[in-house]
Amino acid sequence: MRLSELKNSGRSPALPLSLDLADAAGPAQLQLLTLLRVLPGQRYVGAGVWRGRPVLAKLLVGPKAARHFQRELAGVKLLAEQGLTTPLLLADGLQEGEGGWLLFEFLEGAQSLGDAWKQVETLRVLADEQVAVLAEALGAIAELHAKGLWQEDLHLDNLLRHDGKLYLIDGAGICVEAAGQPLSRPKVLENLGVFFAQLPKSLEPFTEELLVHYLLSNAEHALPLEALQKQVNKVRGWRLRDFLAKVGRECTLFCVQRGPFALRAIRREEASAMLPVLEQADALLDQGHLYKTGGAASVGRVEVAGRSLVIKRYNIKGFAHWLKRFWRPSRAWHSWREGNRLAFLGIATPRPLAVLEQRFFWLRRRAYLVTEYLPGPDIIERFAPFVAKGDAPEAELQALDQLFAELIKERISHGDFKGHNLFWQEDRWSLIDLDAMRQHSSLGSFAPAYARDRARFMRNWPESSALYQVIDQRLPKTAHASQA
Repeated sequence: MRLSELKNSGRSPALPLSLDLADAAGPAQLQLLTLLRVLPGQRYVGAGVWRGRPVLAKLLVGPKAARHFQRELAGVKLLAEQGLTTPLLLADGLQEGEGGWLLFEFLEGAQSLGDAWKQVETLRVLADEQVAVLAEALGAIAELHAKGLWQEDLHLDNLLRHDGKLYLIDGAGICVEAAGQPLSRPKVLENLGVFFAQLPKSLEPFTEELLVHYLLSNAEHALPLEALQKQVNKVRGWRLRDFLAKVGRECTLFCVQRGPFALRAIRREEASAMLPVLEQADALLDQGHLYKTGGAASVGRVEVAGRSLVIKRYNIKGFAHWLKRFWRPSRAWHSWREGNRLAFLGIATPRPLAVLEQRFFWLRRRAYLVTEYLPGPDIIERFAPFVAKGDAPEAELQALDQLFAELIKERISHGDFKGHNLFWQEDRWSLIDLDAMRQHSSLGSFAPAYARDRARFMRNWPESSALYQVIDQRLPKTAHASQA
């Protein structure tokens, strides 16, 4: 296969494949065996064999290939010139009309710090194993900054452990201010903001403690926490907006199809499992355990391939109802978007798996949302034994405090905060039924919405009960007071 043909091979070209390339030693074939990352029609990254040697190949095709190649090559050279640990570049080339390619030594058995973090992220906050991963990352970032460089696309997957060393990868994201001289404080704060913005919010109180691991390798600047947190908040806002744009378009994370007769979005890793669920959603609901049927929505638990799921079908009750719904995004789409918002922010909710809007020449009809099933009890059931005495477990009350604190911090209102929409799941309270959820842009609009949410939540128990009094004393009375 010619390199230029790769751009038409889509997301999953047939493997293995042979590509005709050439370097100073003459033409040779790259045997591409596996793909690790694909940006269809632009970039293909995978493992293969070149001149009898295992390599990691970055293949750049399409109209932007030359620009991407030059940027990648420049970044790789900067890392090497500054003596930073990075995989050895074995060969590279750029051919007009074909594309560009870079072949690196293959680090057999290497583990990204992203994968290392996944193994420890469920441990208690700031467990020793978590600190070890983050300290390693911050040390590498400090060394990069000390040389006047920074990684624009800074995340844990761009750091690889191999044979006791930590390798910096992805030259395309490497930027330089003054090579060989320490990075300026504004750039340091900006880049560290990118790093800390990607960590769970539960680690936010420990930023100063974690920052020590950076300063041990690069103490060139004093780094005020307030300035760093400002950068973190800025990056988090940008990342959230970028992520929410992705939930509605074809990308690495989601499979999305839009057309005059349907809008369908599925988490990419769930595509093969969810396509048949959406195709037979009505039949599955008829056979499943129904929680709610008729009216504006039907909700049921279904079993598919030994897995429990929840399907929510948003019905059209009649012509008058259709006139109100056809011209705006369905409640299924709103719930899909808000469920992904909560998941991104680290606020517990059943994982949204797929959504389907049926359409007739773009006019919306029925819609379906598929999520994971929560086996835990709702808060009404969970707290039922404690209504009279108010002696609910402290851990569960603290989890409730934490949930409200998170919602207030993010200015999120639920819109229907009855107890049946709050489930106990793995030591956390998880929100369901997100049809009316909203993230407010200002405290002025959030404050009355929070007051309504709190009032509705407190109506779950008699005002005279001991449990009501306990919860009422703990939850912030107003959003203003909580953010002050």
